[in-house]
Amino acid sequence: MHKVAKALLLAGASALPFLSTATRAQDTPVHTFTGKVAGYTEYEYRGISQTSEKPAVQLNLDYAHASGFYVGTFVSNIKWLKDVAEVSNTSTNAQIEWDIYGGFKMPVGPVTLDLGYLRYEYPSSGVFDTIPGWVKPNTDEVYLGASFGPATLKYSYSLGDTFGVPNSKGSDYIELAVNYAIPSLEKLTINGILGHQKYKNNGAYDYTVYKLGATWDFGGGLTAGGYYKDTNADGPLYTYLGRDWSRGRAVAFVAYSF
Repeated sequence: MHKVAKALLLAGASALPFLSTATRAQDTPVHTFTGKVAGYTEYEYRGISQTSEKPAVQLNLDYAHASGFYVGTFVSNIKWLKDVAEVSNTSTNAQIEWDIYGGFKMPVGPVTLDLGYLRYEYPSSGVFDTIPGWVKPNTDEVYLGASFGPATLKYSYSLGDTFGVPNSKGSDYIELAVNYAIPSLEKLTINGILGHQKYKNNGAYDYTVYKLGATWDFGGGLTAGGYYKDTNADGPLYTYLGRDWSRGRAVAFVAYSF
């Protein structure tokens, strides 16, 4: 029953995007408001499909202050909660993930540190308290990141039960992301991620994930790209309704930033 929960941990937030945040420029305005609308062939998070390999539409809204303080929110359609409920002969209308995050970034020499908090919220998911082996999937994480040039190393720690898995407080995830702009092709960026998910008291669900892809900047806020993701997770533990959410898959996307 915990297979999906594990998958979720990966799933949630993207609510964070595949690409890491760039270091704040010296001439950043005092107040900056940004947003992004994106369509994906599949919403996966930390290597686990959140939409059972179905398409997703996502929205990010962000505010940043020149001091380094920032807050934001992320919304996406999901399907894993519905699938878990169906396998358990239960029903749910929980088909949305709504994340809220905030933190502070500060430069330390050539490195930019990022300390923050992320809340993964799954509206209408209260039914999970009635499913044996499950608890509510809403999850809280704190994270610390360090960026240097094209590379970002980030550590996330769960403050309570994680994505519906009981007794999983203290689960964590560590990730190295590299986004390298090709000098001779200014519009092309190569993206790579290597991460490891660990579930406290549920070690059978631990796994390593990797992603490799590219993004093309068309200008005017429009980008598109794709990548391949795979994990070494125990597939049967992440399989619901005949779909292994942890298996290797190619993902394509198009996004508009404003």
